[in-house]
Amino acid sequence: MSSSAAFYLLSTLGGYLVTSFLLLKYPTLLHQRKKQRFLSKHISHRGGERGPQNPMAEVGGVTIGTDMLELDCHITKDEQVVVSHDENLKRSTGVNVNISDLKYCELPPYLGKLDVSFQKACQCEGKDNRIPLLKEVFEAFPNTPINIDIKVNNNLLIKKVSELVKQYRREHITVWGNASYEIVEKCYKENSDIPILFSLQRVLLILGLFFTGLLPFVPIREQFFEIPMPSIILKLKEPHTMSRSQKFLIWLSDILLMRKALFDHLTARGIQVSFWNDKQCSLPV
Repeated sequence: MSSSAAFYLLSTLGGYLVTSFLLLKYPTLLHQRKKQRFLSKHISHRGGERGPQNPMAEVGGVTIGTDMLELDCHITKDEQVVVSHDENLKRSTGVNVNISDLKYCELPPYLGKLDVSFQKACQCEGKDNRIPLLKEVFEAFPNTPINIDIKVNNNLLIKKVSELVKQYRREHITVWGNASYEIVEKCYKENSDIPILFSLQRVLLILGLFFTGLLPFVPIREQFFEIPMPSIILKLKEPHTMSRSQKFLIWLSDILLMRKALFDHLTARGIQVSFWNDKQCSLPV
């Protein structure tokens, strides 16, 4: 390689690195900052789980001052959108049936007590064990932002949720999506006025772009970046039952994922960043 070619290569690489660094620090030089319709400092997973995963029980997480409720939705045989984490109700009701196979009036009630997923030896309980309709949650909390996880890849479910959001005029205080890229794409296609979450595929892409320096140059459509803390796995399992390789993978995931520079960049672009911790809540970093 000639000296002139080497100089050109080094100067090009240097220019790229400098530009990437500046845009990472000041992304609004290239991208228009997204308008944040609301800001959530505390998100209650599954409605706060004060009742058996029922946000209607004891007013759910709103009573503890949460800024947003996170809910999971399914659709019944008679096309009613219900709030439930599981499609199969064996774990939560003791009855081995699927929500999609039953009419709403046929759904069994929640068990009186349920284990809390991210806390050992902890149970939630409540008096209202009925599986609620999404519209009931909208009516009960008209001004509370709600994060809706579309739990199954069902076109009718996505359409019904969109219709309810529009009916209750909640586009400005609702966000929806799923870990599945396909579901998120369907949500955006159905109603682009509702902000969307990053799918798992998009989170991995964002990480790849970040570590290669390309992220500052790429437009982003999503508005909510929600990720689990890798170390939360240690809360779910006994550390002594895990192999060294498993612990190493958790440590490595934590190093790669929990990057302040990445979170600062996304926040500067108007994207809300939050992570799941061991108390089932999502907090901004």
